[in-house]
Amino acid sequence: MNEALRAITERSSTRGYQKEKIAPEVLEQLIKAGLEAPTAANKQEIHFSVIDGEAAVLQEIEDEKNRGFGLEQAPPNNFYYDAPTVIIVSGDKNFAWSELDAGIAVENIAIAAQALGLGSLIIGCVKNALRGEKEAEFAKKLDYPEGYEYKIAIALGYKATEKEPHTYDRDKQVSFIQ
Repeated sequence: MNEALRAITERSSTRGYQKEKIAPEVLEQLIKAGLEAPTAANKQEIHFSVIDGEAAVLQEIEDEKNRGFGLEQAPPNNFYYDAPTVIIVSGDKNFAWSELDAGIAVENIAIAAQALGLGSLIIGCVKNALRGEKEAEFAKKLDYPEGYEYKIAIALGYKATEKEPHTYDRDKQVSFIQ
């Protein structure tokens, strides 16, 4: 099987990471994979905030997420499952395709991570926290360019758990139109 197709087939969401940091040269490969993703009209209007898994801002985001969900006590795992690296992708608020472009970039990163022997978890659950009442504060802490907002995130690291890739129902999910 082709290497790219193998990575797509074998990838699953990772919800448990080793403490080991991702080597800088490997992290650069992941960032490059994200930057090489296509963007609408080649606008290249997305931005990556690469965050160390021990950065205080991640706990602040977690707390705001939990507050927004009305949780009285924290869930057993934080939104990034203690991954050693989290990339938050922001995009131009005024460009209709930024969210889609950010998603394409994150998928490139997820596939690259799998091919490089890493785990990943694509994250959307912090959207309300990062676009809520503390949006400007988080935008500053995450070094977004002016006029940008949260679009999507991805946690990355060496897997501490294994999970089978998801199943699907091809007949239900695919239609051929002639």
